Amino acid sequence: MTREKIQEHITNQNPKSHMLKDPKDKLANLLNSKSPTRVFTETNHSQGEAPALSRNPGSPTIQLIEKQQGTKILFRKFSETNWSVDIQPLNKSLVTDSKWKRIDATQEKRRSFLQEFCKKYGGVSRPQSHVFHMVSRIYVEDKHKILYCEVPKAGCSNWKRILMVLNGLAPSAYNISHDAVHYGKHLKKLDSFDLKGIYSRLNTYTKAVFVRDPMERLVSAFRDKFEHPNSYYHPVFGKAIIKKYRPNACEEALNNGSGVKFREFIHYLLDSHRPVGMDIHWEKVSKLCYPCLIHYDFVGKFETLEEDANYFLQLIGAPKELKFPNFKDRHSSDKRTNAQVVGQYLKDLTRTERQLIYDFYYLDYLMFNYTTPFL
Repeated sequence: MTREKIQEHITNQNPKSHMLKDPKDKLANLLNSKSPTRVFTETNHSQGEAPALSRNPGSPTIQLIEKQQGTKILFRKFSETNWSVDIQPLNKSLVTDSKWKRIDATQEKRRSFLQEFCKKYGGVSRPQSHVFHMVSRIYVEDKHKILYCEVPKAGCSNWKRILMVLNGLAPSAYNISHDAVHYGKHLKKLDSFDLKGIYSRLNTYTKAVFVRDPMERLVSAFRDKFEHPNSYYHPVFGKAIIKKYRPNACEEALNNGSGVKFREFIHYLLDSHRPVGMDIHWEKVSKLCYPCLIHYDFVGKFETLEEDANYFLQLIGAPKELKFPNFKDRHSSDKRTNAQVVGQYLKDLTRTERQLIYDFYYLDYLMFNYTTPFL
């Protein structure tokens, strides 16, 4: 794919954002887009899950829900509510150790930064996407009143282990297998509740999101899904990517989808006419967790994952002996994806391609105050 073609694809994806000269206008355009957010049903397969039931307003599922007493009124109330981005003070009465002061100060800065960002650039008074889709990545732990928005490749597997322990489903986070975490169906998601249940939990539970530098997260996802055998990503994504972006691909590659190159993956990511849809492992956090519509009480980062997570556990009154696991969930012999590893992958791309990746994750970089990468 030529440089001009890539630029054309990105421009087609969001033509207005590339026409704007002022970054403030670009942000406002991205955040206040009147067009509905695309719902990619492919993401529901990514952890081996069955496709989610349709949540479209005219579907049998929604018709059934709306027959429940008072649900139509609740839906109207939910849709018309001003989605305040004001943040509430965290309850720190359970934190007695002074060692957390530094982490607490960092946390307050992150929350304030996100709040001010959304106030300045958001201006959003009501959600443009369907309520059930907006909360479909949020896990619920009722005992400790936690809502955790899942961001893949940012410690989500170990967070699910923690939620299972808090739920009383396992005695320790260290003896829960990868399959039990992702295929066990032990944890509840917020979209499994009716509108009243969703609304009350959003307003009363402690909401947490953990994020990661977008480039690192992207490279980590590629390494995990395409550089190791995978019975889902190779035949579904790999075959389609090789067919469209590799000239004169051999028969074996076309048949099994293995051996996708990073540059081919990037061409797929930047293509507004992707042969397959998006996937949660490289979807933007702004589209997974809606951080300017759902005001998160706690913003953790993968770069300081253990200390952030253990401080959060103190805040919600978790058992003293429960600590966030520090092991690598899969491919433990591989070097962790860091800035140096990312640099090696970016060498295969042109400067224009690197710039377009940054443009793609523009909101995530700015919302969570990540340093602009050297391109």
